[in-house]
Amino acid sequence: MMRKCKNFAHRWADNTCSVRYLKKRLPIVDWLPKYNLEKFQGDLIAGLTVGLTVVPQGLAYAAVAELPLQHGLYSAFMGCFIYCVLGTSKDITLGPTALMSLMTAQYAEGQPAIAIVLCLFTGLIQFVMGILRLGFLLNFMAVPVNSGFVTAAAIIIGCGQLKLILGLKDVRKPFIWNVYDTCRKIPETNHWDLILGLISFITLLILKFIKDRDWDKNRDPNEPLTRVQRVGRKAIWLVGTARNAIIVLVTTIFAGILYAYNIRPFTMTKEVPPGFPPVRPPSFSYQHGNHTVEGEEFFRHLGAGVAVIPMIGLLENIAIAKAFASKNGYTIDATQELFALGIANTVSCFFGSYPVTGSFSRTAVNSASGVMTPLGTIFTGTLVILAMLFVTPYFMYIPSAALGAIIIASVINMVEFEHITEQWRVHKPDVFVWVVTFFCVLFLGIEYGILAGVGVALALLLYNTAKPATKVEYTNSYPEIGIVRLDSGLYFPASDSIKATLHGAGLNEEPYKPVIMDLTHLSHLDFSVVRALGRSVEEYDLNKTTLYFACLREDLEEKINQAHIKNLRCFPTVQEAVDAIVAESAVDGDVNQPMLMTELPSDHVAISTDTEVLQNNGSGPRIVNKETSC
Repeated sequence: MMRKCKNFAHRWADNTCSVRYLKKRLPIVDWLPKYNLEKFQGDLIAGLTVGLTVVPQGLAYAAVAELPLQHGLYSAFMGCFIYCVLGTSKDITLGPTALMSLMTAQYAEGQPAIAIVLCLFTGLIQFVMGILRLGFLLNFMAVPVNSGFVTAAAIIIGCGQLKLILGLKDVRKPFIWNVYDTCRKIPETNHWDLILGLISFITLLILKFIKDRDWDKNRDPNEPLTRVQRVGRKAIWLVGTARNAIIVLVTTIFAGILYAYNIRPFTMTKEVPPGFPPVRPPSFSYQHGNHTVEGEEFFRHLGAGVAVIPMIGLLENIAIAKAFASKNGYTIDATQELFALGIANTVSCFFGSYPVTGSFSRTAVNSASGVMTPLGTIFTGTLVILAMLFVTPYFMYIPSAALGAIIIASVINMVEFEHITEQWRVHKPDVFVWVVTFFCVLFLGIEYGILAGVGVALALLLYNTAKPATKVEYTNSYPEIGIVRLDSGLYFPASDSIKATLHGAGLNEEPYKPVIMDLTHLSHLDFSVVRALGRSVEEYDLNKTTLYFACLREDLEEKINQAHIKNLRCFPTVQEAVDAIVAESAVDGDVNQPMLMTELPSDHVAISTDTEVLQNNGSGPRIVNKETSC
């Protein structure tokens, strides 16, 4: 025992104290020695471009999170620095996102202290999941669940920003009440906010369309671009990429000029405190009127957000990282991503951040800008810090309608109604999962919607597990011998189903038939299934007929033999099992007795595609051209 412990300790030390392990856990050690001027230029351009996007988005997403606007900037820089050292994707940029902001709004209820503590617990849970390698839990979030959740979240966010476009006050947060109050208060619309919001929104869509358009679609590929064309396309791409910053800049200048002449037609954002955020540990209490919320009452406010936010953050980050790694031809380490995201959130909470994750829109900008290494995020974080130090006094002149337009334009691409038709064509039950998730998120809340979607998806999975695909076939030479073929493993929910299938294959009506169970594709057996198979063998014995097994893997045969099933017989091939039955029947003198197939229940019987069934004047089917080997 001591020797085993020493060997384990030596192996652990060799693995964890090696250069290879250091590069795995600190990816910067791997790519930094290869850094050069060309990579620096690409990272600098990409980092500054993403910075122009994240500053206005940070302010807008803080509004979605219902927090003071400075917390959007506080959330946008530290994650960049941490991910540069620990991240495995060159394209990912961490920071506030629409989904994280929506969930923060739901659980923090406008209290920065709760949002910051949520960031702390999000980081700790993600880090522990990395240590325990629990990333596989994300696999239970099926694509229809994720799509339904994201679409519902986009609608909730978009509807929540209509009040900024319309300049409305006192609109309640829950989705139903939000829609009701918005519709009821339309007569109170601030027309100046509406005009500015619509102009901003339409401009954002036009700039995005121009940036994404394929200008080379109808061009002769052999004809080179002129200098004017190259410069023009670079300018179009830059303007389209920085469209959020341009809208904020133009509307702020316009509103500031009007403000200088004491003309204030727009609803303005609140003043943003200038300077670097105070560095301090999260506070586990806050003041609510004359009452201090702390202790058990404080933790009650965190609610299910402690579990939901880390999972959604991981799902969003890893999905984005995998997508861009596949697109750009490199690989990521999912476990290291858990560590990077967990440490980024844990450290960020000391700088006043709410939960952060990878942003799809900013990652796309980063990739399209030609980023070469994770060092590009350093320039993004630096630009955010410069904005906090020198530009924040001017943020008070940003019209709220402009921020609302930026958010709505950003979340439009999150709506995935087109997935419904795809799911309908591929696998119709997935549509039901999507619909359940979508409506439960809208009307019951995020955590209930996700739980409902995952629950329905797992229920469908368990149903398929409890009803495994089977085929009941008959040999061409001996149609009185039934062959039951399995297409997958057997788990305990399938116990009753497989017993019913075996009963229907040979014992439905007299004269009873011998049956061979072909286990070629069987990959798993558990105790419940072995017990069910044993009872089926006993049932066949009681009815004076035979149930044999064929093509069983050696390890599974050993497992089934451990159950000591009486009269259990396994054969290497179906043909050998058939020969055994024929030989036994010849001894009994009844092998040539005419026997007709029993018509089995529709949910248990399937004739395979390589079996030809011919009707013989209504006297019953006969089977031809069927192999009996494994």
